[in-house]
This record gives sequence, structure tokens and C-alpha cells, in this order.
Amino acid sequence: MKTSEIRSLSEEEMKKQLGEAEKEMLDLRFKLATKQLVNHRQIPALRRKIAQFNTVVREKELGIR
Repeated sequence: MKTSEIRSLSEEEMKKQLGEAEKEMLDLRFKLATKQLVNHRQIPALRRKIAQFNTVVREKELGIR
């Protein structure tokens, strides 16, 4: 999801998707720990997605965009 798409979401939808992404990160960490994770590149990609959501949420709090 692109940053412009994230910005077009409502605040509730952003928080919902952020929560889902954080839950997915937890699942990926457990899979990594138990050596069930096949694609290790999923973790950095998901970390980037979470960071994008947090950035847009913070921008809205500060009234930047």
C-alpha cells in the first residue's frame, strides 16, 4: 500500500489496519522463532508498512498534511 493510499484512509481504518499489521508481525516473529517462516523478507516489508502507518498517524496529529 502506498503512502498516498494510507493518507486517504479514515483515522479508524488506519488504526484498524495498523493493529492488523502489528498482529501479523507477532505471528511472523513466532514463525521465525519456530523455523516455520519460509520468506524472511516478509518481516522487513511489514516493518516498513507499520512505519508508514505510524508516520501518517503522526502527521495527522501534528496537522502537517
